[in-house]
Amino acid sequence: MSVSPVSLSTLDLEAKIFGRPTFVSRVIELAERIVAAMLLCLLLPLLVVVAIAVVILSRRSPLVAHRRVGYQGKQIWVLKLRTMWLPGNHRLRLLPFVERLPTMPVPVIKPRRDTRVNSRFAAFCRKYSIDELPQLWHVLVGDMALLGPRPLTEDEIAEHYELDSVYLLSVKPGISGLWQVKGRSRLNYKQRRRLDLFLLRHWSLGLYIRILKATIPSVLSGKDAW
Repeated sequence: MSVSPVSLSTLDLEAKIFGRPTFVSRVIELAERIVAAMLLCLLLPLLVVVAIAVVILSRRSPLVAHRRVGYQGKQIWVLKLRTMWLPGNHRLRLLPFVERLPTMPVPVIKPRRDTRVNSRFAAFCRKYSIDELPQLWHVLVGDMALLGPRPLTEDEIAEHYELDSVYLLSVKPGISGLWQVKGRSRLNYKQRRRLDLFLLRHWSLGLYIRILKATIPSVLSGKDAW
């Protein structure tokens, strides 16, 4: 199923869904892009070290990209550091620096033990969201935001959001959001959907700041993440 782009204009959506002036959203977007650029520069040594470790352990390209649906139905390839590979692979495969992966079915509840994650190093990166740091690039180029609903596949949106997808696709997907600080991996789709829609329908600068502040300890603690 193909998700159709939202037909309403950006200004109408901002007025009807968020109830905030346009210049506020533009200021926030600019601030997020500046922060993303600063974080990428600051974290570049860490990203390089982790990428090298991934190549050594997996014998494959360090980055993978998953196709997701972004703002107004735009298709985006979301970057992550590779954390899944077959054990005992000793031959280095010459692949592009970023390997685009086919869309696979996503479980309703994320399993605590995924057999595809067979490295303690990879599990550590997933627990503390190190594997998602490359997504700061998407914020920098304007395809994602620091805060917003997580980018989903077409099938996930069609199955779990249905008519409410108009709200979901009216904003840029985010690296963090409300359900990422309210249960994260232990939540099912019904709970995630409820929190996503609450965020979209009750957006305020105060809520934005509270989620942003809650994201930092949530990431550093690795709580509810696997």
